[in-house]
Amino acid sequence: MDERTTISDLKLRVQQFCEDREWDQYHNAKDLAIGIITESSELLEHFRFKSKEEMETLFADRNKRQEISEELADVLFFVLRFAQMFKIDITEELIKKIEKNNQRYPKESSKGSNKKYSEL
Repeated sequence: MDERTTISDLKLRVQQFCEDREWDQYHNAKDLAIGIITESSELLEHFRFKSKEEMETLFADRNKRQEISEELADVLFFVLRFAQMFKIDITEELIKKIEKNNQRYPKESSKGSNKKYSEL
């Protein structure tokens, strides 16, 4: 489904869902940013204190994988809603950010390293 769905399609679906419920009044920048971090924290809860092997087991369990997928979808929902409400072209911004990170993290000095660009 990812291959045939655009970000614009997703933003419109999120917008329609929220407008049908008259939620625009609750979706200011602060509250949407809180939603992103809250849902991200709920995603993180699945992995807290887990070893690599334990995390692999989570994804092998159909129910746990579904729970993780739903949390990831919640994060995306808030990201898309934020972008939709404030007219942010998320594709354009992601491409610009990757280009910026290409400068910050040149392949030659960052390949295989998890150091921040200021440490390279």
